[in-house]
Amino acid sequence: MAKTGDILVGLDIGTTKICAIVGEVTDEGIDIIGIGTHPSKGLRKGVVVNIDATVASIKRAIEEAEHMAGCEITTVYTGIAGWHVKAFPSHGVVAIKDKEVKQTDVDRVIDQAKAVAIPLDREVIHVLPQEFLVDDQDGVKEPVGMSGVRLEAKALIVTGAVSSAQNIVKCAQRTGLNVADIVLQPLASSLATLSEDEKELGVCLVDVGGGTTDIAIFASGAIRHTAVLALGGNHLTNDVAVGLRTPTHEAERIKKAYGCAMASMVDRGETIEVPSVGGGQPRVLSRQILAEIVEPRVEEIFMLVQHEIQKCGLEEAIASGVVITGGSTLLSGMSEMAEEVLGVPVRRGLPKGIGGLVDVVKRPVFATAVGLVIYGAQQRSGSPYFKIREENVYRKVKNRMKDWLGEIF
Repeated sequence: MAKTGDILVGLDIGTTKICAIVGEVTDEGIDIIGIGTHPSKGLRKGVVVNIDATVASIKRAIEEAEHMAGCEITTVYTGIAGWHVKAFPSHGVVAIKDKEVKQTDVDRVIDQAKAVAIPLDREVIHVLPQEFLVDDQDGVKEPVGMSGVRLEAKALIVTGAVSSAQNIVKCAQRTGLNVADIVLQPLASSLATLSEDEKELGVCLVDVGGGTTDIAIFASGAIRHTAVLALGGNHLTNDVAVGLRTPTHEAERIKKAYGCAMASMVDRGETIEVPSVGGGQPRVLSRQILAEIVEPRVEEIFMLVQHEIQKCGLEEAIASGVVITGGSTLLSGMSEMAEEVLGVPVRRGLPKGIGGLVDVVKRPVFATAVGLVIYGAQQRSGSPYFKIREENVYRKVKNRMKDWLGEIF
């Protein structure tokens, strides 16, 4: 792990909220010592659309976290999501130099796997090894020390729009923060919510946020597929606002307090008071009507998740089922709807494996931010292949030109 006493900060820049979580590395693990949250105003579907508004929200969340933790925050690990994130498999092969696999051989085969042509407006966010093969011996997790003449690596390359990553970094820098790393959000959430047994047996993580629904599928202990759907809790709120003819902020409150993802679970006799637009008289409506508005959208989200699982051919691989997390999964009936649509066991994923303010952060809404802190601790302890990304476009182009000229001359 990272050194005892290290302070690590996860900054979850979401569509509906900005969340900063401060973790301290102890001999037992990670203790959460500070939390700061603030409504997010400058993002749409996981992507920054207003830098000034995002900067203001980040400042407030960081100040709150600093005040609670009693320390100054200078460096953060932050997440990235949005429709622009794409993943594809890659393959690398190298000759083993001294008939025994060394760390340098593993480095070379990973470099080989990530040597793929991608457009200049995209950058590699992660190179995620799935398995290694030593002389056709497959299923190898740790090849160092094994004897052989040929080393292969199967990896998942995750790419994102350069501009989106730069805007996230720019927002953090304007608040005086240094970004240690940018992490794919479903990957961060998986660190906080999934067990090693689930990853080994096969599991699909579905993180339903405000603007996006992030998917990560694991099998045999490694990530096999990741995707981002441009649908989330904000779409439920908009449906409620239009369906009940009420202001958006009231629709959000009503959704959280009375919403249910399955109309069959609601008592027909229950009623709710709905404020009218423009300050008119509040109306009393059946809670059943609210559930009938929410249900089709939740069903649509999980049908898209099912389509994504089928598209990548991994339906049979998720033996331990689906884990749902994210703020929108707090909605009543969410797990039941997911089970009905997906036809597999579903549980709600809460952050685990941490100490300190456990009672406060043990909620799906904090899964990504806690995962970012855990990711930071793993990076400090030297997990080298979770993340390989260039600092900027200029350096990426310069390196490509250098390699190209080197091959010619």
